Amino acid sequence: MSGPKPRAEMPTNVNGPDTDAGSTGPTRDRKPAGGVLKRLKSRRNQPDRRPVTEEELRALGRDITPDEVLGLRVVTRDYLCKPEDNVYNIDFTRFKIRDLETGTVLFEIAKPPNCDAEEDDEENVDGDSSAGRFVRYQFTPAFLRLRTIGATVEFTVGDRPVNSFRMIERHYFRERLLKNFDFDFGFCIPNSRNTCEHIYEFPQLPEDLIRQMVEHPYETRSDSFYFVDNKLIMHNKADYAYNGDLQVTDNFSLTAFGEIMSQKARKHCQ
Repeated sequence: MSGPKPRAEMPTNVNGPDTDAGSTGPTRDRKPAGGVLKRLKSRRNQPDRRPVTEEELRALGRDITPDEVLGLRVVTRDYLCKPEDNVYNIDFTRFKIRDLETGTVLFEIAKPPNCDAEEDDEENVDGDSSAGRFVRYQFTPAFLRLRTIGATVEFTVGDRPVNSFRMIERHYFRERLLKNFDFDFGFCIPNSRNTCEHIYEFPQLPEDLIRQMVEHPYETRSDSFYFVDNKLIMHNKADYAYNGDLQVTDNFSLTAFGEIMSQKARKHCQ
């Protein structure tokens, strides 16, 4: 097993993110170990998009754009791109979430430094297309009452510059869209390691909806779409149960980043 390639320690969004009237600009904090931590808030006031189905997007026969996935009204059944579409070799290496109201760190995991993402990609060529792209979570009901979460992610990129890196994450319960999160990473230089914190502001859910989500495990699902230059390059999926009997600090995550990274680490670095 080969070791990781050396990468420069550089902050993400070197030239600043793309902005529009509906986006919230990032803030910067100095990290304790040096470098810059960028805090990103989800775009606001997204206009309604024309409703579109998964089948219509597949029939396009071209790259899928952010505006098109924003028209989806239900969770997808399958992936809208292939693993090899990640030609920029974007690899998530660390994930941490914290409750912004209390400052409590709820979950943190890092990929061991001697794990090589390229080896994982090679092993998945002839395997399940969902390998490394789907995760199933079990949380406690307390998760549904959290209001504001900070999700810090660290990721590396390969030899190509990454322009206008953007993530759209859509959460559903059954046929109902619960929340759309839309974050601009901005520009990432080649062979760089980047860190940012996404600010997730959760809607206050009615008690009857919380009860239904607890009583119907894994009927809450999410799609996470990643774009470079407005072209879909990565698609992760997750489903969630909220009937767990563990403490929230022992079994807690927000996006597929953490568990996907953990699965890779366990697979290659035991």
